[in-house]
Amino acid sequence: MTDIKKDVVLITGAGGQLGSELANGLIEIYGKEHVISTDLRIPEAETEHLFLELDVMDKKRLGDLIRTYRVTQVYHLAAILSAKGESNPLLSWQINMEGLLNILEAAREFQLKVYWPSSIATFGANTPSNPTPQFTITEPGTVYGISKHAGELWCQYYHEKFGVDVRSLRYPGLIGYKSLPGGGTTDYAVDIFHKAIKGGDFTCFLKENTVLPMMYMPDAVRATLELMHADANKITVRTSYNIQAMSFSPKEIYGKIKKHYPEFEMDYAPDFRQKIAETWPQKLEDTLAQKDWGWKPEFDLPAMVDDMLLNLKKRVNYKSKVLEEI
Repeated sequence: MTDIKKDVVLITGAGGQLGSELANGLIEIYGKEHVISTDLRIPEAETEHLFLELDVMDKKRLGDLIRTYRVTQVYHLAAILSAKGESNPLLSWQINMEGLLNILEAAREFQLKVYWPSSIATFGANTPSNPTPQFTITEPGTVYGISKHAGELWCQYYHEKFGVDVRSLRYPGLIGYKSLPGGGTTDYAVDIFHKAIKGGDFTCFLKENTVLPMMYMPDAVRATLELMHADANKITVRTSYNIQAMSFSPKEIYGKIKKHYPEFEMDYAPDFRQKIAETWPQKLEDTLAQKDWGWKPEFDLPAMVDDMLLNLKKRVNYKSKVLEEI
C-alpha cells in the first residue's frame, strides 16, 4: 500500500455534479494541499483547494500539471453526458474518447493510478435489464454509451498491456443536492426536488413507469473511494464494475416527495430521452463489487428523499438569506 501522505490527486471535470463532492471526499483523505481540481473554467466562488483550468484535449498542459505538482492519481471525470451528447455526437466522441486516451497515456508515462467513471449507458436495448449481469450484451444506442463501452475496453487494454492501475464503476443515475442537473437522461430525479422545494409544478421528460437504477451522491462518492483504496490484488474487473443502490420510476419518487409537499403536482411529457431510457437497465447485478471490495449501499429511496429534501432546503434558505442581506 502506498503512503497516502505522498499522493497528489488531480481531478478533471471537477466542476460537474460528481466532481465537487468527490473533491471534498479526497480532501478528507489526502488534505487540501494534495488535491487539485481542474475544469475548462475556474468557478467564480473561491475553493479551499487549488482549482486550475485544464482542457483534457491539451496533452501538453496535462503533462505539465502532472510534472509540476508531482501527481500520482487522476480521477478523470470530464465528459459530455448522454442527452447533451446526442446534440453533437462527433464532439462528444472526441472529448469523451480522446480525453480518456490522453489520461491513459499520461498514466502509462508517469505511472499514475487512474479512476474513470463508466455508466449504465454502456448497455443497450438487447441487454438483459432486470437485473443486468456484470458480463453481458453491450450494444449502446447513444454516442455517450458508445464512448463508455469503448472506454471500458481501453481501460482494460491499458491495464493488461502496460500495467496501468485503472479502475472504474458503471454509475447508475446520480442524485445530489449540491449541484444542478448536468445534461443526463436520469436528471429528472434531481430537478424534481428543486421544483418541489420552490413551490412549482414539474413536467417529467420520462414516462411515469420508467424504472431506472439510481444512486444518492454520498453512496457514489463512497463507492468510488472504496474501490480506489481496495487492494489491487482483489480487483478482478478492469473494464467497469456494476454497482446497485436503488431502482424506481418517476411515479414512485413523486409519491415519496408528495408526502412532504402535498400540493406538489407532476405531469409527463416524454421527449427523446424516453427512448434512451428504454435501452438502459432497470436494476444492476453487482455481486462482484460486493465480493471483491465489499460494496454495500447505505441509502434506499425513502432515506434518500428525506436527506435530499433536508439538505436542499438548507441550501435554498441559506441563499435566500444571503440575497436579503445584499
